[in-house]
Amino acid sequence: MPRSLVDKLHAAGQQQLLRFWDELLPESRSRLAAQVEAIDLQLVNQLYRQQTDDGDLATLAAMAEPPPAIRLDHDDPEFTLDEARAAGEAMLADGIVGAVLVAGGQGSRLGSDEPKGMFPIGPVSSKSLFQVLLEKVLAVRQTYGRPVPLYLMTSPATHEATAAYLSEQQYFGLPKDEVQLFCQGQMPAVDASTGEILLAEKDSLALSPDGHGGMLAAMDAAGCLEDCQRRGVEQLFYFQVDNPLCTVCDPALLGFHQLHQSEYSLQVVAKDDPLERVGNLVRCDDTLRIIEYSDLPEEAARQCNEDGSLKLWAGSIAVHVFDVDFLQRAAHRASALPYHRARKAVAFVDATGSRIEPNEANAIKFERFIFDLLPQARGGFAVEVDPAAAFAPVKNADGSARDTPRSSQAAWSALHRRWLRECGVEVADDVAVEISPLFALDPRQLATKQLPSVVSQDTYFC
Repeated sequence: MPRSLVDKLHAAGQQQLLRFWDELLPESRSRLAAQVEAIDLQLVNQLYRQQTDDGDLATLAAMAEPPPAIRLDHDDPEFTLDEARAAGEAMLADGIVGAVLVAGGQGSRLGSDEPKGMFPIGPVSSKSLFQVLLEKVLAVRQTYGRPVPLYLMTSPATHEATAAYLSEQQYFGLPKDEVQLFCQGQMPAVDASTGEILLAEKDSLALSPDGHGGMLAAMDAAGCLEDCQRRGVEQLFYFQVDNPLCTVCDPALLGFHQLHQSEYSLQVVAKDDPLERVGNLVRCDDTLRIIEYSDLPEEAARQCNEDGSLKLWAGSIAVHVFDVDFLQRAAHRASALPYHRARKAVAFVDATGSRIEPNEANAIKFERFIFDLLPQARGGFAVEVDPAAAFAPVKNADGSARDTPRSSQAAWSALHRRWLRECGVEVADDVAVEISPLFALDPRQLATKQLPSVVSQDTYFC
């Protein structure tokens, strides 16, 4: 047993992790030792002792005001939508925009044991989420004639499968040297009553990804931020793999971000339901924050304006734009992204070696959220988008109440039928249509194509 490993665990009071050492084969011992070495045990102990990191959420919610935002039905008093689009298109043409795709999740909730990005989603083509989104990046690259470097975040559970899949598919047309995969970190789960790190198996810690906020440290460690500077990338467009309707590198969002000299801008949608399961973008003490739906008291969520509209109306859809310089500064501040605690039911191996599958929360997990950077950003800003045009997430299996493959495909077809009708094409509501981004990124590009006058059967335009 390595002396350094024993000393490290005893110093942290976590020596229980070696209780099965004598039973393990050399390969298993190496695995356990590597996992322990990769964990900051003192940090884990500190986070466990820390009772809460969220402050008084009820007080925060009571102070919350609507955020500064460009609404769909109100013009920006300073800049028009056309000015913002022109500014964003100039940024893309200058080659100063890169993209960050967060794709660490598995498709377990969709009935798949593969990375979620490999899930087939095209309403006619059955293209995977990865293909849909990488082809959007490629289409932006082709439209503006400049590289759009893509930094794609995986997790330990999905990294190898994702790398193999994208390599096999030749990155769906993107140049290999413009795609960089990086893997987010992990944090161990601890017993809620003792703070002891749990073992998932006799030779493995109970580990889970450290949240989308782990992106910043992982990008920095992988050299992605340095790569941005080397390539002259000044802004990063951030999006997640479960939203095939995302307008990748949206020129309007990029333009408003630049024109308002913001370091962190984001897209939001107007909530239909005060208790909708999205993060709530609010302003508190002249800073922007996101309060998770689970942390927003119902009384605060149901507050209305005099006209009956929701006071806290802005729901985040996890589409952001960051200044690279801002991320560089934040990456070197240990306190930039605090860890949050969540009580979860976590399976573990007990002191006798038996596997326990608890029915109730028995453990604490730690994760970070990228939106905790908002209060630190200069000029934080939001742009409202129509969810019918930009947000149809795939989170749950068909048969669930919402956010299913079927509901996403229906929204996708409805959007592309609308595009075709704007171009004078007759198409019935029961016809499934899908327009490849390599055929047309938007209705303006679609209008330049030779189109049929009538679409009477399911059609893939590619």
